[in-house]
Amino acid sequence: MAASRPAHKPGLDRALHAAQARATGGLSPIALAMAYLDWVGHLLNSPGKLAELGENAVVKGMEYAAWCTRRAAGEPVGNLIEPLAQDRRFGARGWDEWPYHALWQGFLLAEQWWHYATTEVPGVTLHHHDLVSFAARQWLDVFSPSNFAWTNPEVAAATVRERGANLARGARFLAEDVQRSLGGAAGPPDDAFVVGRDVAVTPGKVVYRNRLIEVLQYTPTTATVHRQPVLIVPAWIMKYYILDLSPGNSLVRWLVEQGHTVFMISWKNPQPEDRELGMDDYLADGVMAALDVVTRVVPGERVHATGYCLGGTLLAIAAAAMARDGDDRLASMSLFASQVDFTEAGELKLFIDESQVSFLEDVMWDRGYLAADEMAGAFRLLRSNDLVWSRLVSEYLLGERAHPNDLMAWNLDATRMPYRMHAEYLRSLYLRNDLAGGRYRVGGRPVAISDIHVPVFMVGTETDHVAPWRSVYKAHMLMDTEITFVLTSGGHNAGIVSEPGHPRRHYRIMHRRDEDLLIAADEWLDKATRREGSWWPAWSEWLAARGGERVAPPSMGAPERGLSPLADAPGDHVRMR
Repeated sequence: MAASRPAHKPGLDRALHAAQARATGGLSPIALAMAYLDWVGHLLNSPGKLAELGENAVVKGMEYAAWCTRRAAGEPVGNLIEPLAQDRRFGARGWDEWPYHALWQGFLLAEQWWHYATTEVPGVTLHHHDLVSFAARQWLDVFSPSNFAWTNPEVAAATVRERGANLARGARFLAEDVQRSLGGAAGPPDDAFVVGRDVAVTPGKVVYRNRLIEVLQYTPTTATVHRQPVLIVPAWIMKYYILDLSPGNSLVRWLVEQGHTVFMISWKNPQPEDRELGMDDYLADGVMAALDVVTRVVPGERVHATGYCLGGTLLAIAAAAMARDGDDRLASMSLFASQVDFTEAGELKLFIDESQVSFLEDVMWDRGYLAADEMAGAFRLLRSNDLVWSRLVSEYLLGERAHPNDLMAWNLDATRMPYRMHAEYLRSLYLRNDLAGGRYRVGGRPVAISDIHVPVFMVGTETDHVAPWRSVYKAHMLMDTEITFVLTSGGHNAGIVSEPGHPRRHYRIMHRRDEDLLIAADEWLDKATRREGSWWPAWSEWLAARGGERVAPPSMGAPERGLSPLADAPGDHVRMR
């Protein structure tokens, strides 16, 4: 008789994984170990690759030694290696002086060697290849000479000039931040940007509230408005007011000033009791509930629906389901930095595989949500030089607190992710790519992006680490409809918050008719018209051309249809902690 198997104890497993997460920053140690073993095993079994690495180390080492000798003797020699375009660590004048010049040149050569070592190793799976290469960069970044007082000429000069006062201030800042972190705060104290006072101040009313959303309707500022309204669906992993920051850079305020009637979804910040909210709830009680509200306030008119980031993905799901079911209430769809195909979803996919998702599910199980700091940590890793190390050097070594702006304040105002929803979208969208594959189900039946036939306006951003523009562009392969695609300068947030008058902004734009043949992303880049300035006017013109004639503004809410205004914007959900 076969021995009985031991009873499975998921509670014990989850407790162990939650404890491990505290030590690994939420990363699965098994996922990291599997990637490492895949890489090192194939590397050790590739003598040709090892020989190339050894030869490269010897040759580069000899070149570096000769270069250092000539540089120390005062000869005017150029760099052995140049930093990447986005690497600003060694741009200050002091880095050209001896011996600092030699330090960063040697560091970049080491980075280059490790790049060779962790790439193009025969047999390593693509995901493990990318994860090992990324991890090597992260570890090397820790030891950059820019991160240490005794190897950073800017810090050395400041220390001499201020007689160490910069280090004393930095130590005080560090102590303050540690104390705040232990108390659960997200970052340095800041009361300069208060929601409802300094940011999220566009006048309006809360005209609807349920367990998941508030719907804001903004007060018109023009005598007439375009007949068809605009509904904005922001991502639930951020507070909505990224699109309503200060008055000068508020997309909502600007859109209202162009004569559009604007509605906004404000998502609730999930609490432990919301653990079982899933993707279906975000669709039904989010997008579809908000659409019902808009069509009750402006009856008989179709809606220009707009989604940002994952809000755009959810909107695309809703639009596909509506097309499947014959619901024709959408006049158009605009997607900002939103993906519908996740096969090339950028470096964020480094943190998403079966091991990692299973690990995250166990981490979330006890609390019922993914904490905001855990979510933010993954995004900071993608741009550690800009978001981690440069800040540590500036604040703790140079003793200079960054002057916060509205975007920084919003970034610290993070949200949580409910257990069920977060697990569902990671598995269905990132792991299985169900939406692009026609396998995503709404109401028990699959939906297809190809069923969407309303005009589409899409925006990608040039330096997006969350939704790379080429991944956003892949929607062209799935949609058989008119698409206007814009590629704008900036990243995932700053590229969208790109108000007219913002300096050094540009964008490219091209229209595709529904009968036009597909062109590849790089070919699109070569052909698209480049324009200087903000892309906002191009979008407003696109909306205006489809928004109907100008009419008197609708009422605020619809009291006669059970939608009396409940409160002033920005409402209660956005203030939830």
